[in-house]
Order: sequence, then C-alpha cells, then structure tokens
Amino acid sequence: MAESFKIMFVCTGNTCRSPMAEGALRKLFENDRVDGIEVSSCGTGAAASFPATDYAIEACRIWNADISRHLSQPLVKELIEKADLILTMSPAHCHRVITLDPGAAGKTFLLKNYPETGCNGEGIDDPIGGSLDIYNRTFLEIGEELGRILPHLVEAARRKGEAG
Repeated sequence: MAESFKIMFVCTGNTCRSPMAEGALRKLFENDRVDGIEVSSCGTGAAASFPATDYAIEACRIWNADISRHLSQPLVKELIEKADLILTMSPAHCHRVITLDPGAAGKTFLLKNYPETGCNGEGIDDPIGGSLDIYNRTFLEIGEELGRILPHLVEAARRKGEAG
C-alpha cells in the first residue's frame, strides 16, 4: 500500500489557527471521500498537550468539524521531515520552519500563497484572546483558502501515490 501524503499546518500556539485548519481540511477530505492523506498541526511556540481553545472548537462546528480532542505539539525538525507539505499561517511561521530545516524550503508554503512558493505575503491573523465572532471569521478565512487549494492538495497526494 502506498504511503499516505502528509500535510502539516503550522501556527504559533497550536491551539487556534492550525487546529482549525487541520479539522476543516479533514472534514473537506471526509466530505469528498478523499483517502490516503494525513493531516496534522503544530506550533512554533507551542507547549505540548494543550487543548484547542473553546472558541476554536466552537468555530469548527460551522462545518461539523470536531477538534475537541486536539492536543498541541511543538514544531520540531522530526515533524518537518515527516511532512510532505507544510502550510503556515504567517510569514514568521514559514521562516521558522525553514530555519529549523533548510531542506524543507521546497515543501513549505504560506497558506494564502499556496501553491506559489516563498514565505512573503499575507498571513491569517491570530484570533487568540478574541471573541467567538473573531474566531468564526478566522475559521471562515481558513476555510476559504482550503476550498481554493483543495484541488492542488488532492493532485499532490495523487502524484505521491503514483510515485510510491
């Protein structure tokens, strides 16, 4: 059996944006019956084993995505090496991934730029400390980006499956 295509989202604390993106993308793949893709997330400043924020969990309910069992994990080189594609929430996150593993530059993208390479561009603002309305707007912004790039993600996974 071919090895799955591994997509990893990166934000700061791994309790808001990247878990929301992970949950939303899993839900999109589930809805479209896409198999062979693993989705994870981590944070550049994350501590281990913290849950997603209550508002992040609530915002994900817009799409019936359940992230209530999410536990944060820090960004480390081993996670970078395992990922086939790394999507970051801000230019700073993108630069941090490449600083930890310069060899990951070709597979690390700013979410809003993908599939264009490079770390410069517009990020997705961190909703931490904001109202549920701010979290909902952040979730919908992430969801809009995921909808835009979904065909690219499926194609990248298909290519890996054919190569494997």
